[in-house]
Amino acid sequence: MAFVERMTARERTMAALRGLPVDRAPVANPTNVATVELMDLVDAPFPQACQSPELAARLAATGYTELGFDSIMPYFSIIQESSALGCEMQWEDKDNWPTVRMYRPIWKSADDVHIPRGILEHRDMLAITGAIRQLKAEFGDEVAIIGKTMGPWTLGYHVFGVEPFLLGTVDNPSETMRAMHKLKELSVLFGQAQIDAGADALTFPDHATGDLVSGDYYRRFLQEIHAEMAERLPVPLILHICGKTVDRMPYIAQTGMASFHFDSKNDPYEAMAAVDGGIGLVGNINNPETLYARGPEEVRREVYRCLDAGVQMIAPECAVPLATKIENLMAIPQAVKEWAELNV
Repeated sequence: MAFVERMTARERTMAALRGLPVDRAPVANPTNVATVELMDLVDAPFPQACQSPELAARLAATGYTELGFDSIMPYFSIIQESSALGCEMQWEDKDNWPTVRMYRPIWKSADDVHIPRGILEHRDMLAITGAIRQLKAEFGDEVAIIGKTMGPWTLGYHVFGVEPFLLGTVDNPSETMRAMHKLKELSVLFGQAQIDAGADALTFPDHATGDLVSGDYYRRFLQEIHAEMAERLPVPLILHICGKTVDRMPYIAQTGMASFHFDSKNDPYEAMAAVDGGIGLVGNINNPETLYARGPEEVRREVYRCLDAGVQMIAPECAVPLATKIENLMAIPQAVKEWAELNV
């Protein structure tokens, strides 16, 4: 019997996030799949596509209309909130990511942390909420629209600088926690604004990466905050942390978040065992080697391995390199459909 799709892209994505049956695994982009090739295709280049609702929506839509993914993500970077807070930005050109100049922190202590009144009206916040509103008006319930709100650990890197922030976790952990509890309110504020604009789910990047902090650090500093976020934001949350994270996956599985977007440094079978059914997984197709430097056949093999392991949603491991070839990204949904056909 041939495989037949019975769900819309939105139905499939939302069912997977809620742990419900699906006709096939959804192909998601919890971070984003913007590339220079797609920017050129729809005339929506960086950095303008990070600053304009119209351009952000136009570029984000290509993930669905051109690549065939089951979700749309209009927040391409990790810097919108930090720009609105007053961090110094380096906006770059279309072939480079905009970045925060983290060697020029804006704050030194938890006492400095404050969320400016009217921050949601900042250009770089409106770029996201406006894009979500436009995408919802254009696509309705056809495809899942995923927003993104940065977690307090990521924001801490940006406003304090990576080294001072990490040193603070050792020298004065209570001060670090106080700062994060203040920063998390921006995570909720911006997340709720995106939900109000029409986001079906939210990615929650919080970069306590495996090469910088341990699993025990995650348990001590972030597990409780992430559980709180899952309660306060009334849509499915997709936690994203880069790097080798198997050591914290058992803790992540207890947060109540809907899914964990995991890196290719983690074997999918090992990751599935680590979460032990406590949370869904989304990932983890390698970016720099497979999607950027290899071809569709290598992409297909990685997709099949994830699906064979039981990974519930398939996606690149993180925001794809901007020079990634479209044919490699298109190979992801193609491989998912082929695998479904073989496993009817």
